[in-house]
Amino acid sequence: MARAAVKAVAGEVNENGDRMLQILGESARLFATKGYDGTSMRDIAEACGISKSLLYHHFVDKDEIYARIALGSTQRLYEFVVDRLPENGTPPDRVRAFMTATGDYFQRYRSNWIASTAAFWSDPELRRHKERVMWRDRYEGLIRQLIQDAIDAGDFRAVDVPLTGRLVLSALNWMHRWYRPDKDLTPGQIAESYFDLIFNGLKAR
Repeated sequence: MARAAVKAVAGEVNENGDRMLQILGESARLFATKGYDGTSMRDIAEACGISKSLLYHHFVDKDEIYARIALGSTQRLYEFVVDRLPENGTPPDRVRAFMTATGDYFQRYRSNWIASTAAFWSDPELRRHKERVMWRDRYEGLIRQLIQDAIDAGDFRAVDVPLTGRLVLSALNWMHRWYRPDKDLTPGQIAESYFDLIFNGLKAR
């Protein structure tokens, strides 16, 4: 293939990739603010500054866009958190890092988080649903393993690991229901406070 043709193909791939990221980003924002039912393909096209026909060139329908956001957000959350765990940190440090990284992810991708949370159980496509559950299970399994590591090291007392993991995730996952960006604390700082409350307790020392 001639060099000019290769460059043209590469440019088209990059343009298509950038366009899809734009569509997913704008769609997540609309789904988070207006809800799935309140968002139309026309709304998404107008937010992206493109025609509906170009939007349909990239995605079959609104359901496909919604599902892609939910799947991508679940996978990205797991990878985001794993990348921020300190390799040489103590077991409690790694639990804290898991929680603060989740808070940081929420702050950075808040629209995706809200949209994917609402969509998690509603996708009728079985294959996509199974893949999302797989990444969700990896994420939940990670915090359980980190808690178990801290117990094994003698840093945490022996507790019910699955129950403790659910407590941690419940605190983090429901932050989107009440958090407001204009408040004093960032989601990462809130997660830090959750860590102190859960693992150091309320009892005065």
